[in-house]
Amino acid sequence: MDDLAPQEAAVLAIIRDNPFAGQQEIATQLGLARSTVAAHIVQLMQKGYILGRGYVMPAQTRAVCIGGAVLDRKYRAKADLVFETSNPVDGIRSMGGVARNVAENLALLGTTTSFVSIVGDDEGGHALLKYMRDRGIDISQVVTTTERPTAEYAAILDTRGDLVLGIADMGIFDLLLPTHFERIWPHLAAASWVFCDTNVPAETLAALIAKRQGARFRLAIDAVSTPKAARLPRNLSGIDLLFMNIDEANAVLHRKAPEADKPATIEEAREAALALQAAGAREAVVTMGARGIAVAGTDGARTFPAVQARPVDITGAGDAMIAGTLHRILHGEDIYAAARTGALLGTLTTESAASVHTELSERFLEANMHRLAG
Repeated sequence: MDDLAPQEAAVLAIIRDNPFAGQQEIATQLGLARSTVAAHIVQLMQKGYILGRGYVMPAQTRAVCIGGAVLDRKYRAKADLVFETSNPVDGIRSMGGVARNVAENLALLGTTTSFVSIVGDDEGGHALLKYMRDRGIDISQVVTTTERPTAEYAAILDTRGDLVLGIADMGIFDLLLPTHFERIWPHLAAASWVFCDTNVPAETLAALIAKRQGARFRLAIDAVSTPKAARLPRNLSGIDLLFMNIDEANAVLHRKAPEADKPATIEEAREAALALQAAGAREAVVTMGARGIAVAGTDGARTFPAVQARPVDITGAGDAMIAGTLHRILHGEDIYAAARTGALLGTLTTESAASVHTELSERFLEANMHRLAG
């Protein structure tokens, strides 16, 4: 609590002892004017020590996820795909979006989680909110709008479950502007970690990174895709943890992508992770699918092999990897150990037909930790 002035700390101590204490009662105990106490309470809200009226105290460890909430439609081919004609598929409808998937994974792992996004005032939006609420996720800061429909994503998968084509209607996220963050700042400021994907506009990302400079929470960002990675600022200072795959990293770093017949090596991922650090990110994780991950932390860069998988569907694996990493960091692990657990959760997710593993819990994850040694 180094960011608290002595009188602010004294006010907070009284509120912790008695959350129902009135401003005049606090003022009398401290020998202050009521207006002074009111001003201190406003500052405590801005700094994230209390959440608002009634002096609700934030959970000791809490994650806020900001970004995409999407209706996913996945179609897996029953035979080799033939273009420019009709193909037989098995179709699945589910809830998706990078930030939404991360939030659900975190909640299932037992992390106190809230979600910030925007959905349409339509059947899809209502279904998304109910689904998340039923999983114990705080959705009080989600905006509902009539201006645009709820975002949708459709994935065409081949017979092995690999992505062949993805199409997305994400225009609604252009409405998630910095002014919304201003309105909900106490909610963000009270978090241990804030995670944001790049589905939000560039100006919103920039505003969040700038506001992070004076906040207590740590900020993680996922690049989502090569085109959306361009929304990240050139100077990555203010980002505590950056997630991206090797293609996204090459795009952000303005590096030439490897030739098709010469795929990137794990050493190139290591170099990319270090370069992202040099660009300002405190820590970075660069993923390479089945070739493993590179992690740049405060003790340098390390590489780890992928966990052996029996893949069914790769959708959601990256989001699970992020959630597993953040969950372990919240439990005190360093980035290297946390990212290895994240990679395990990503692998487990590929072995499920769902974007978020249907059996996921902290006990389920612990029961599979032995696979990191394999």
